[in-house]
Amino acid sequence: MVKAKLIEAPAKAQLKITSRGSSVIKEKIASISSKYLEKFIEFKKFKSKSLNVSQGIVDSEENNLPETPQERIEVAIQEMRQALIQEILEQIRKCSPKFFEKLVVDVLVAMGYGGNFKDAAKVVGKSHDGGIDGVIKEDRLGLDSIYIQAKRWEKPVPSDEIQRFIGALDTVRGKKGVFITTGKFSKPAREMVNSTGDKKIVLIDGEELSELMMELEIGVSVKDLYPIKEIKSEYFFDS
Repeated sequence: MVKAKLIEAPAKAQLKITSRGSSVIKEKIASISSKYLEKFIEFKKFKSKSLNVSQGIVDSEENNLPETPQERIEVAIQEMRQALIQEILEQIRKCSPKFFEKLVVDVLVAMGYGGNFKDAAKVVGKSHDGGIDGVIKEDRLGLDSIYIQAKRWEKPVPSDEIQRFIGALDTVRGKKGVFITTGKFSKPAREMVNSTGDKKIVLIDGEELSELMMELEIGVSVKDLYPIKEIKSEYFFDS
């Protein structure tokens, strides 16, 4: 679990759970197996190297050639990205329902929907029509509407919730919908959106929402920039 960044060892005989580890606990899984840990890139890399060593396999790319600074930077960036996604998700799950509605509006407006925050805020979280929590303009002109369902859940969203959302779209004759949750979607739920006829429904789970917030710079800021320089070869040629 240390290799998967679920816990860390700050000192000898001491273990400390990480923010990623806290998120795993909230998933309430029966057990943490080696197969489960393979979802984390750091553990997969560790396991792959350990297997090669135990079998006497020499990988020319990873063992004979040193890992370049550029590759190490890319791995570190990926690790920090995944850790930040988990931190964002943890914060979202702590926020109030009212703040969650505002967060959803911020994300949708940043993506270009609703025209502006003021217009979008008037409708999102206000209708509560059956399985619909809000409706937002698809563009600034309002040529079409997108219906929204937002659930601040930790447990997986079952297929009957998707069915309820589809039924609500039928009631308002809606063709497009976005279902956002802080949890995950069950496999039957994801399969159901592929058989909705003329309707287009997009599912956004907690991690995907966190990624969108990071990409759109909502609730996050740039901490540091590290310029990477390379030699300017043409300078060294005589003119």
